[in-house]
Amino acid sequence: MMEDGPPNSSAGQRGWFEARNGSGGSLDLESVVQPLALNPWDVVLCVSGTVISCENAVVVVVIFYTPAFRAPMFLLIGSLATADLLAGLGLILHFAFVYLVPWEALSLLTVGLLVTSFTASVCSLLAITIDRYLSLYNALTYYSERTVTRTYIMLVLTWGASVCYGLLPVMGWNCLKEPSACSVVKPLTKNHLLILSVSFFMVFGVMLQLYVQICRIVCRHAQQIAVQRHFLGSSHDVATRKGIATLAVILGTFASCWLPFAVYCLLGDSSSPALYTYVTLLPATYNSMLNPLIYAFRNQEIQKVLWAVCCGCVSPTMPFRSRSPSDV
Repeated sequence: MMEDGPPNSSAGQRGWFEARNGSGGSLDLESVVQPLALNPWDVVLCVSGTVISCENAVVVVVIFYTPAFRAPMFLLIGSLATADLLAGLGLILHFAFVYLVPWEALSLLTVGLLVTSFTASVCSLLAITIDRYLSLYNALTYYSERTVTRTYIMLVLTWGASVCYGLLPVMGWNCLKEPSACSVVKPLTKNHLLILSVSFFMVFGVMLQLYVQICRIVCRHAQQIAVQRHFLGSSHDVATRKGIATLAVILGTFASCWLPFAVYCLLGDSSSPALYTYVTLLPATYNSMLNPLIYAFRNQEIQKVLWAVCCGCVSPTMPFRSRSPSDV
């Protein structure tokens, strides 16, 4: 049988996981005061947080310091990168507060930061999906003031809802005084995690529906272009397959990273084996690691600025070709 904690650790030692004799364990986001044996899983999460922070910091800096990146598309990518940057910092800070500076108040604040940042990351992905859909569905009116206004509204709703979710455990909705109400992620309550999981499935359902519609629009546009240029053969098929493959990578990455953890949050409780929480949570953090590769570094304008910073071969103030969100 695989034990819940690291080898040679006592039942009273707790990292992110709290071992309970005969009752399994849960992801323990509660601060402790006793010296802890270093858990390898916590080290992996901390390293993941470091990589996530570095990647997304580059994206945030590039978008913030490049005047040309003020279009709605880049604002949403910047929101996603900011959320993922905070998630990475949250993983690092929580490791520090558990093993180096154990303090319950700071630990709860870090829990709130993690909930806020991961919620904002998922909601930013939804906002990007909505923006891509509208750029195709309303292509003629997309570049208007109404699009900018809609983008700011989505950003306010995204971060407003995320901050509210993150404040719940900090303001008292936690299981520190009622261990029986704990979820697989302590100190979040079972009901709190249930709300987060159901919200995720709702977001995933909307994203799936929108990407299906995007795929249909892309296929229809490719067919119309093929008819206008008098070729219906391989070129149309290649364009269609390329569009479908891109959408499959985007949605498949999101689902494979988050679905295991979301399902486990619905089925597990505080008595579930601690290992299961680590195994499902780690891929969820990888989504924040992959987002810059999918949404930012594939963008040609961002690539130009990165090359300019690295080798000085392109001016960062150079005019960019106007592109729609469906191009990235």
